[in-house]
Amino acid sequence: MMDLTSGYDNIQHTSDNENKNLVQGKSRNVRRKSVLMPKMLSPSGDEESGSPSPANSITSVNSLASLLREKIQSLPQTLRKKKNTEYKTKIFVLLLLIAIIVLIVTAYFLYSQKVLAKAYFEKIKFHKIKRHMKIYNEIGAEILFAKLGVTIKYDKVLPCLPINKRNDGSICLEWMHRARLYLHYYELHGVKCYNLKWISLSQNIAPTDCFDMTNSHWYGGGQTAEFAWPLERGGHDFHPFVTGKVEQQEWGNVLKRYFINSKGVAIIVDDKSPLHVSIKGSQKKELCFKAEYDDFAFVNRGNDNLELNYSICTGSDMAKLHSQLSEHSLWDGLKKEDGNIIDSVLMEPVWEITSKKRATNWRVNWRNNLFFVTAKIYNFTDEITNSVGILKQGHVIINEFWQNQIGDFEVDLNRFPTLEKTMEMLKRRGFRVVFTIQPFISTESYNFAEVVEKGLLISERSNDRRIPALTRYKTLKSGGVLDITNNRTVPWLVEKLRRVMEKYKFDAYYLDMGTAYNMPHYYNCDKPLVNPDYYKTLFINSIQGSVPIFGISSAIERPKPPAFVVLPEFESSWEGLRRVIPTILIYGILGYPFLIPGAVGGDYEPSGIMLDEGTEKALPDKELYIRWLQAAAFLPAVRYHHLPSTYGEQNISDMAKSLAIIRQNKVTPRLKKFARVSLNLGLPIIRPLWMLDPEDPQCHAVLDEFSIGDELIVAPILYSGSRQREIYLPGGVWKDGIDGSLRKGNRWIHDYKVEGNEIAYFERMPDDTRF
Repeated sequence: MMDLTSGYDNIQHTSDNENKNLVQGKSRNVRRKSVLMPKMLSPSGDEESGSPSPANSITSVNSLASLLREKIQSLPQTLRKKKNTEYKTKIFVLLLLIAIIVLIVTAYFLYSQKVLAKAYFEKIKFHKIKRHMKIYNEIGAEILFAKLGVTIKYDKVLPCLPINKRNDGSICLEWMHRARLYLHYYELHGVKCYNLKWISLSQNIAPTDCFDMTNSHWYGGGQTAEFAWPLERGGHDFHPFVTGKVEQQEWGNVLKRYFINSKGVAIIVDDKSPLHVSIKGSQKKELCFKAEYDDFAFVNRGNDNLELNYSICTGSDMAKLHSQLSEHSLWDGLKKEDGNIIDSVLMEPVWEITSKKRATNWRVNWRNNLFFVTAKIYNFTDEITNSVGILKQGHVIINEFWQNQIGDFEVDLNRFPTLEKTMEMLKRRGFRVVFTIQPFISTESYNFAEVVEKGLLISERSNDRRIPALTRYKTLKSGGVLDITNNRTVPWLVEKLRRVMEKYKFDAYYLDMGTAYNMPHYYNCDKPLVNPDYYKTLFINSIQGSVPIFGISSAIERPKPPAFVVLPEFESSWEGLRRVIPTILIYGILGYPFLIPGAVGGDYEPSGIMLDEGTEKALPDKELYIRWLQAAAFLPAVRYHHLPSTYGEQNISDMAKSLAIIRQNKVTPRLKKFARVSLNLGLPIIRPLWMLDPEDPQCHAVLDEFSIGDELIVAPILYSGSRQREIYLPGGVWKDGIDGSLRKGNRWIHDYKVEGNEIAYFERMPDDTRF
């Protein structure tokens, strides 16, 4: 409407100007516009109509021109839009083409990887080039990732030649002139297992396999220098897998080539493999096995190629898997009196008369006073007897200094002139007496010349077999080692041991074996040993049927019951106390259910510890002693160097009495019950929390709690001055041992209050228990 009106106004203005010019007579040279007939202005030719048609008016013509101009002006924008649309289409087509190419390349890559990562035995995938192996469980979840043959710097693998293949269904692969690998499937106690055996074909190749420890927890092997529980909390380079002292070597006094993780995977390494173990990495930990010879731990006795031989077994969960792989029927060959001995150790304390660190001082005192030792034993056992109602009689261990020199295997009558009467006195008081022996013969012993002449000692490699190899151990400055592989050695030793036992009527021997590193470095036995630790197994098995064995100090194989395994010595410190629980848990998992912990308060004193002038005994810190005593009351055996009465404080004696009552009523019945379970199933008496609930991730990392079987959880105080702690309870209903309240499991109890005279423990109740 605005355009039409504007056009009309312009026409009217022009006519007025023209009329004005005519009146004024002015000349104009203007092109005359055409004039339409009135009927032509009618929309239908009706002369009377007089209504103008917009379609035929001058105004409509201008409007059409204006519309055309607008269309022309908008044409570039339209072209631009069309151009943008075409551009976007081209980009889309290009991206689609790229995506198709990527999909094709990815599919080809995955196909090639699938060809390389061939499936074996349904549950294993092995990438031949990278030598990566994955193992899956029954529901298809990955439970183990391993890097195999990490020292083989060669990626071309071929099937073995027919002459090297085995007829047992094994898969055989070979990396030319480097190594050969056998993969084999078998079942063990209903468990699926896969055996891997590497054979090195080159002197420069030490077969090495590494297992990813991320996203799982690992246990087993033995006590490490870091006292790691679980294993991935530690870390160390490759060390020979032999026994030692963790203060000096990487592994402790009890070992087994058995490792298990929280995803239900167990690895068992063959005893003949020259095994070195490492736990490496910072963020991503790996457990690595390597087969390698050296000049001490694993000596190459022939021209055989290096072998790394182990089995991987899988189960639905780690607790069931561990139960299936445990050594069953430990009761086989057990006599009734052997069972009574086990019960007596569980029920009664173990007394060690002398502190081992102060043994040298004791020897000086004994020489100065012939009756010192006898009086010491009498007074010590008299204190125990006077504590009736608090402490029971038990086993008295007399250390190796019942001899004049280590290896005499005769009682030193200068130190023990009335030992026969002393033994009678101890028997009347209800004690069982144990004498300590060692496999060493001091060069100062009168037996040394005889055993050298008879060739009963271990000799040195590359030397005259008649010359014994010497070593040191504890106070023994120089001595030889009995060659237990010599057929004449065992009869000679057994005769000596029986003669002493028959004369003095004591009950058993305790074998202080030392560790692998106490063997002569270049040891050479009459019959070759697989490794220096195998000596312990031969020694124990050779004499255990001939004389009763109460306990052993070091092992790589479980001794026959009723022999107990003694934990390593711990320093009298809070750090020493904190090491007790993870150590006893590790040894239980390794298949050693019958354990004797270290002495209450610690086995040896650090520098600067208090000495009691009246008794000349090293006394641990009082608070440390109390907390140690509280924890020991729930362990398989309570071992003493120091009586509670030594401190001369009534509150400590009262506490010892209350703990004795708790042990008698709550602990001992369960210890005896689960000792029978151990004899039947090989399961530990003292268990980690994950054995109660393997699916609960919180149970896997707890290192300061333990359970007796699956019925009693114990959470001792392990830090100086602490009056509270964090406690985790697995699933179920638990009764608080301190206040009697019921507590629901599967949760943490934060800031749980524990007074100085209390220890936190919880009894399992039926799941439907309610007040």
